[in-house]
Amino acid sequence: MITTRNLSMTLLFTLGAAAATGCAAEVVGSNDPDDPTNPDNPDQPVPTTPEGRFAMQSEFDLATNMPGTPGQVVNYFINATDDPDDPTKFLVEELIKAMPDGAVKTKAQQYAPFITGYLNDRLLQVAPNFLTKLRAVGNSFGQVAKNFGTLETLEINAAGGATKVVNGVHFTVDNVPLDFLFADYAMQNIQVDGLQVSLEQTGKLTISEHKVGLKYGAMMKLALDKAIIPMIDPSASNLGDIMKSVVNCQAVGQYVYEAIDIGSPSTFQSACTAGLNAASAALYNKMSMIDGVALELGLAGTARGIDRNRDGKMDDIQTGLWTGGLGYAGTPAPLGEAPFFGSRM
Repeated sequence: MITTRNLSMTLLFTLGAAAATGCAAEVVGSNDPDDPTNPDNPDQPVPTTPEGRFAMQSEFDLATNMPGTPGQVVNYFINATDDPDDPTKFLVEELIKAMPDGAVKTKAQQYAPFITGYLNDRLLQVAPNFLTKLRAVGNSFGQVAKNFGTLETLEINAAGGATKVVNGVHFTVDNVPLDFLFADYAMQNIQVDGLQVSLEQTGKLTISEHKVGLKYGAMMKLALDKAIIPMIDPSASNLGDIMKSVVNCQAVGQYVYEAIDIGSPSTFQSACTAGLNAASAALYNKMSMIDGVALELGLAGTARGIDRNRDGKMDDIQTGLWTGGLGYAGTPAPLGEAPFFGSRM
């Protein structure tokens, strides 16, 4: 158990960020020069017009270069698991925070290290799966940020003018692709007008520079509650449910009372429950605070247009790649690898 508790979160998040890159591989297609789906095949038919309405998916690595406050959300999980005495140190800190001021809280603060050690010796009775599940949530968070996708429509008119609408998000967790439409969760679509799309005789498609403002906090809450938590515990609907399922607050209350011999077991049990609720609420509040300022993607794209049925109209958008940058509250950052692809609707 001691070895497990001492695992480096830095290593864990590095491993999580490196996982699940399968979606990007789908974009590049086959390497067989005789395969008509290979974008390097010169025999692929080139459309004469890009006009039409297309369903698109874009993929972004937001873990590597995320600027400002959004990049600090995962610190919640690090703080709960990075100390050699965690998770009991985290539990004791949250329990004490939730207690009303008075002699009992003062003594609990004074003896916090002793309480932590006392609970550590009884970890299997108090919270045997706490560390494992919190690390699983944190690892999945890293994967979501590394494999963050947007679902979009791109409508192009005969003159090449275009409107882009971001209508959902795509996450990849443990190599499982998960799509969520904003309309299903009372979230507004993001519309970007004034784009210009051009198609060269070679089939090269160019999408003009534009900006997309995302409510990243709301999208991370969606990822946490609807993608990550159900995969870790199907009976839970939010982080508070996870906390309650893995921490025995009745046992915590009894052991804290035994450790300092003041107050009552029920007092500490109530503080344990309130502390866990407050700890999970703090993360959700931080997500909400992120959306005080939009996370802005500055994008310009190039791709290859394909006319599969040889009617002159573009049917597929292949090997797309966005270039540009990220920005949050005036803090810029470079954009990592960002492929995209699409097909006619």
